Amino acid sequence: MKSLQDLDIFVRTADSGSLSAAARALDLTPAAASAALKRLEAELGVALFVRSTRSLRLTQEGELFLEQCRPALASLWQARDQLAGGQAAWRGTLQLAAPSDLGRNVLMPWLDAFQQQHPGVDLRLHLSDRAANVYSDPVDAAFRYGRPQDSSLVALPLSLTHRRVLCAAPSYLQARGTPRTPHDLDAHDCLCFMLGEEVHDRWSFWQQGQPAAVQVRVRGRNIANDGDAVRRWAVAGRGIAYKSYFDVAEDLAMGRLQALCTEWTTEQVPLFLVAPTRRQFTPLVRALKDFVAIRLARLEQARP
Repeated sequence: MKSLQDLDIFVRTADSGSLSAAARALDLTPAAASAALKRLEAELGVALFVRSTRSLRLTQEGELFLEQCRPALASLWQARDQLAGGQAAWRGTLQLAAPSDLGRNVLMPWLDAFQQQHPGVDLRLHLSDRAANVYSDPVDAAFRYGRPQDSSLVALPLSLTHRRVLCAAPSYLQARGTPRTPHDLDAHDCLCFMLGEEVHDRWSFWQQGQPAAVQVRVRGRNIANDGDAVRRWAVAGRGIAYKSYFDVAEDLAMGRLQALCTEWTTEQVPLFLVAPTRRQFTPLVRALKDFVAIRLARLEQARP
């Protein structure tokens, strides 16, 4: 399975920005990991990374290859594990935590499909926009937006390129008009999410060719500490929302919401599966992780 390992080293190096970190995660020497990358580059006939003494970054070809490689690698690992472990590998209880909106509107149908494929799997699902304490709460792993602040956590990336989307219902836009730039949000009702006592009312955008972010302080009549409540308000035409794309992908596809200011780049919100130790990522948890990652990649590919 050396070819699979070479691809795994490539993806891990791209995710961490460090060849030595990828080597440590796979219990390899840096020399072995470096040889794997050189072997992969030789097979492809292109350079995947630009290397210097202090940094490592993807080339344009490397970025294109990573986009296709990640879901393909997830499928290959899943097939390998199924062949190695058989159906017995997919028995047991999965204890998972997830944000409310992602859990209800994205993950639950996929979890149902996963259980249909593997009837021996039971689920205990904790949905809350307050981050689960993976050290003390009875969860095997948690889905989390944003890079973990706790460096002791083990985080497996599900999507590193995922971004927010500015959106509103057609009924709201018909009544209040369509903002053409983020600066126009001053004249609109904006639906804000609140975590603890902090209200996310400063929304950032980037204009093509401009390195600095444009930060807009928004106002609105409705604030909620539940992401799904914000989404429901948006669909009902109560205002403009700045949501994680995954959370509203179906609403956009069905026309219940419309993406706004699409020529501007929005905030990046990478999605991870986190756990306190690598031991928590059992073959069953990894199988689910791969199952979800493939579907998230498909969602991103369908983004308008």
